[in-house]
Amino acid sequence: MAKDIDWQNLGFAYIKTDYRFIARWKDGAWDNGELTTDNTLHINEGSTALHYGQQCFEGLKAYRCKDGSINLFRPDENAKRMQKSCDRLLMPQVPTDFFIRACKEVVKANEEWLAPYGTGATLYLRPFIIGVGENIGIKTAPEFIFCIFCIPVGSYFKGGLAPSNFLVSEYDRAAPAGTGAAKVGGNYAASLYPGKLAKSNNFADCIYLDPKTHTKIEEVGSANFFGITADNKFITPYSPSILPSITKYSLLYLAKERLGLDAIEGDVYIDKLDQFTEAGACGTAAVITPIGGIQYGNDFHVFYSETEVGPVTKRLYDELVGIQFGDVEAPEGWIVKVD
Repeated sequence: MAKDIDWQNLGFAYIKTDYRFIARWKDGAWDNGELTTDNTLHINEGSTALHYGQQCFEGLKAYRCKDGSINLFRPDENAKRMQKSCDRLLMPQVPTDFFIRACKEVVKANEEWLAPYGTGATLYLRPFIIGVGENIGIKTAPEFIFCIFCIPVGSYFKGGLAPSNFLVSEYDRAAPAGTGAAKVGGNYAASLYPGKLAKSNNFADCIYLDPKTHTKIEEVGSANFFGITADNKFITPYSPSILPSITKYSLLYLAKERLGLDAIEGDVYIDKLDQFTEAGACGTAAVITPIGGIQYGNDFHVFYSETEVGPVTKRLYDELVGIQFGDVEAPEGWIVKVD
């Protein structure tokens, strides 16, 4: 039985749910982990996560299907991406089967917080790893915590599947050979100030250009960019400092295999926006947010519309969300059932 929540008006904010999973790494191995009702972490004051940013996180969702069953969408890809983030920050990997088992345990233990089918709301899972233990030097931590908590969520951007406008930032999200491709907290800390500037000017968020030349689009706030051309191309930026979005790669596949578009991962120059008839931001939290317009210096470029969703963007959204909720046949291996 679902909780008594106004699912239709649910936003994207922290809500304390009943259980979270926690495991600890010490002496070269992870323990088996356990579910706990305690939502407060108890860590040493010298923990590397606090002083040196040795931590990473993930984001994925559980979906209630029409038949009452529960879907996880490509959790193995989240596990693999977290493993790459761990490698970059000298943290122990969480094995894929362990990661998926923990996700399932959290969802099953908090099933009352998963919205009924048809509301559009989901259960967002936040896995994370932090370096802990007694330490003060700049080195990898002696111990680590792996935790997953969950919250019921609605749309990340206000208005759901409705166009939003974005501002090109003068700030960089990540360094050319830095941690941009890893899902680490420092990348997001760096985005807080430019994001605030954009929102104070009535934009949904900011767009970051490539840090080396400032000529190419890289990310849209905490999401990935894509554009649709008049000659049926789906183009999304490629760069070693972009976070490899699972949603983006899913859309690349669907654009090609389901919609028959020419799916391209390549350069998107900020001064060539007129090649696109539609544009959007995509990610686990945002799913797809159509981009109405982009402010770049004194120029404001409008794509399909500032008020209406473009037809190709809508088809991509319907296909992706249909797969996630079990209404559209999924490519092999994309859906993991929570038994």
